[in-house]
Amino acid sequence: MLRFPIFILLFALSLNFACSTPSWFPIKQGPPHKAKKKELVHQEVVIIDKEEYVKVVNPRASAGGDQLKYLYIPVDEYLSKREAFVVPAIRKEEAKKEFSVSTQSFPSAEKGETSFELSPVATRAELKKKVLMAHFVDQTADGHEVFGDWVAEKLTGELSRSSGQILFVDYPMAKEFLEKRGIGLNDLETPKALRLLNEVLGIHALVVGQLSGPYIFTRKAVKETDTTTSAIIRLETKIVDALSGQTLKNLSASNPVVAAQEKGVFSEEKAKTKAIDLVIKDISRELSKELDRLDWFCRIIKVDGQEIYINAGKLTGLRVGDVMEVLEPARPGVKGEAKGKIEISAFLGMDASMARLIDGKKPDVNDILQPAKGKGT
Repeated sequence: MLRFPIFILLFALSLNFACSTPSWFPIKQGPPHKAKKKELVHQEVVIIDKEEYVKVVNPRASAGGDQLKYLYIPVDEYLSKREAFVVPAIRKEEAKKEFSVSTQSFPSAEKGETSFELSPVATRAELKKKVLMAHFVDQTADGHEVFGDWVAEKLTGELSRSSGQILFVDYPMAKEFLEKRGIGLNDLETPKALRLLNEVLGIHALVVGQLSGPYIFTRKAVKETDTTTSAIIRLETKIVDALSGQTLKNLSASNPVVAAQEKGVFSEEKAKTKAIDLVIKDISRELSKELDRLDWFCRIIKVDGQEIYINAGKLTGLRVGDVMEVLEPARPGVKGEAKGKIEISAFLGMDASMARLIDGKKPDVNDILQPAKGKGT
């Protein structure tokens, strides 16, 4: 008779424990499959934003201050550089030498000593700039066909493949975000819309444009299989800096009529598709060059006690342990005054992260963040 109440009690306790960790919490306990590797038998492996990390002691924690006690290293990085995360035994004759840990992996300038890499700070080239590609205004000649949204999506895919420095923000999500704040698509380029896109979503640039055509040229033949069709599409785009609201570049492209020539059944549809592909390939090269030139930065979106929330994360290219320099907001083209440094501690959601202050004064919401040259002290 006692078994049933005990079973109920155990079930209730397990249910309470299972619900004690909210679904949005960044660090999850679980059975990481990589933890079964023999190299990780004696290491603690945790899940952060669905990725597995090895928990290691921060050698700088003994220095005191606001240093984090532990660092979280991606499993693959830990396995490839395992010896770098183990403090080597110090020989007696070297016991008096100061042991230091650097964020750089190259030999230090003093006496050829080798430093150890813990979590390298991501460089500007590795960090992706967030771009919003709006659906293009459709001025196509055929009112029964709508190409604007389809062409924008194809151009987004082409740019994503050709450039490793661009991260496109989901357009429907950004559209819904603005509409909830009373901003329609016709107001995308207004200062209010651009400010929200930059400060909250971390968007660096907005790409808008319009599509005209297709202009069709058909040469009929007795047999349908001998009919020849060519098509011309014209695409005009504009890059708008989300921080300043200024137009950075106007680009346009149209395909050669001969290059989009098709013959036979469905030649018109095939010519249209070919013309669009040619225009996208042409304009994507110029767009990629311009977008790659943008300076990378992100912002602080919330400060809650010791926790600092950032509008950039893992998708952007940040890593746990990266150090960011905090700058006061300033007008475009002017670097704000440095306030201190923070260190990335965990990831949140699709592309956000948490950090803690390690040097300087407490940051404020909307402060600018850029990669620091080295670890804070």
